[in-house]
Amino acid sequence: MKDVQSQPDMRNVYLQRVGIKNLSYPVTVMDKKDGYQDTVAIINMYVDLPVEFRGTHMSRFVEVLNKYRLGIDPKIIREMLEELRATLNASVARVEIEFPYFVLKKAPVSKHESFTRYICRIDGQKSANTYDFTVSVGVPVLTLCPCSKEISERGAHNQRAIVWIHVRSKKLIWFEELIEYAEESASSPVYTILKRVDEKFITEHAYDNPRFVEDVAREIALRLNNDQRISWYRVEVESFESIHDHNAYACVTKNKEESR
Repeated sequence: MKDVQSQPDMRNVYLQRVGIKNLSYPVTVMDKKDGYQDTVAIINMYVDLPVEFRGTHMSRFVEVLNKYRLGIDPKIIREMLEELRATLNASVARVEIEFPYFVLKKAPVSKHESFTRYICRIDGQKSANTYDFTVSVGVPVLTLCPCSKEISERGAHNQRAIVWIHVRSKKLIWFEELIEYAEESASSPVYTILKRVDEKFITEHAYDNPRFVEDVAREIALRLNNDQRISWYRVEVESFESIHDHNAYACVTKNKEESR
């Protein structure tokens, strides 16, 4: 059959990314406690397109993905991207994988167990001479406003926030470790199941540990600075304010290799 995608193109326009987006796909990811966890990811896959080709071959993205679907780790992602480059005659290949990740947590007082959902993301990019691999996790937390606590006779406004931690590392970083960094830095973690004794504990614990989004970002940065496995990071904290018609936001980025 006629290969229309491979027909020559005379417009001389180089496309940095072509490929597929929003593919829902079953994957297996590493789990610190149980070894592996099955989940469903949303996957984007791209390559660059030389000026001489009219289009790329969409089916080949999925064909390559099918060969590497059993697990996600830096080695597998690197091999998959290299095969993608070769299969599609590309200079650069990129994959973005985002998926829900569940951790079984105990409530602080009642010890009732429930699964808490986190959003994890893996980004990989491979060229002939470079390979970039970034791990990210989105962690829901609780923040309580230090200013509100200071100026109010009763109580202080508090709200849920989302922490995003993005890292490049020299060695394996577990999602659970990044989740712990985020939850330890906030006013309190959040849980799926809470009994009244747990709600009392968390409310009082948050009141005793007020945090601005700036505080949370800095506390996480200190923990990442002390983790020798991490070479680069970006921390983003967004608080869904309960008494304002806007969100509060803080971000810090650091390349630890450049700062040495």
